[in-house]
Amino acid sequence: MLRRRSARPAPPPPVPLAAIRAASAEELQAAFAGPPEEAARWIAAAARAGLIRAQLLYGQILLEGRGVPVDRAAAFAWFRTATEAGSLEGLNMTGRCHELGWGVPVDLPRAAALYREAAEKGLDWAQYNLATLLARGAGVAQDRAEALRWFRRAAAQGHAKSLTVLGRFLEEGWEGPPDRQAAFALYARAAEAGDFRAQFNMGTLALAEGRSEAALHWFRQAAVAGSPGFLGSMAERLAARPEPALRALAAEIEARLETAAP
Repeated sequence: MLRRRSARPAPPPPVPLAAIRAASAEELQAAFAGPPEEAARWIAAAARAGLIRAQLLYGQILLEGRGVPVDRAAAFAWFRTATEAGSLEGLNMTGRCHELGWGVPVDLPRAAALYREAAEKGLDWAQYNLATLLARGAGVAQDRAEALRWFRRAAAQGHAKSLTVLGRFLEEGWEGPPDRQAAFALYARAAEAGDFRAQFNMGTLALAEGRSEAALHWFRQAAVAGSPGFLGSMAERLAARPEPALRALAAEIEARLETAAP
């Protein structure tokens, strides 16, 4: 007896152009966070319709391969399109492509120039990225004093990663005398804003002060948002601790990393 083939699900209906053009930034962000294939289809349509926010999001989708094959050259093209429409975020992401070789050859001087253009116009992420290149001497002459100025400008806007790096400057005494109290105040602000490195720093501080419950809280926060490389290092350090709860957290992180490994 022949089996009847199950019917394929009908493709989703096309998104009306009027709805696409009327989409708000919040609606686009909500779509981005939804099912990857549906998000890619919806946001690609909005990008082609000229919505700058959608162009930026679609570039990110192509970089990450969220619901579509990874295509860094196409991502770069969309960031350029957003830049040409006047987007400072597009300018910054075009700089990231030049810095990291996403869709174009690595060109650190070009990345620094693009970051500087967006930084001078007030974009916090560009200020952070420019400061990072200045601190490393990558594509520009190393200049920690200027890097510190840009980190401060970004931190003044509440940029979490800049708050963390600025705290490191103060803790280690780079470009001035060490100021641990001010450093930890900045770490606290960055940790509350969601920066995983600052959260780890807060956990380390809590351990040094004997506050194991607070330390575990911050380490768990860092474990949620940390990058794979950071989490591997964090798990190694926590596994060497005598506290059972911290060793258990290290085991959780290691298991998660093993599951996520290709």
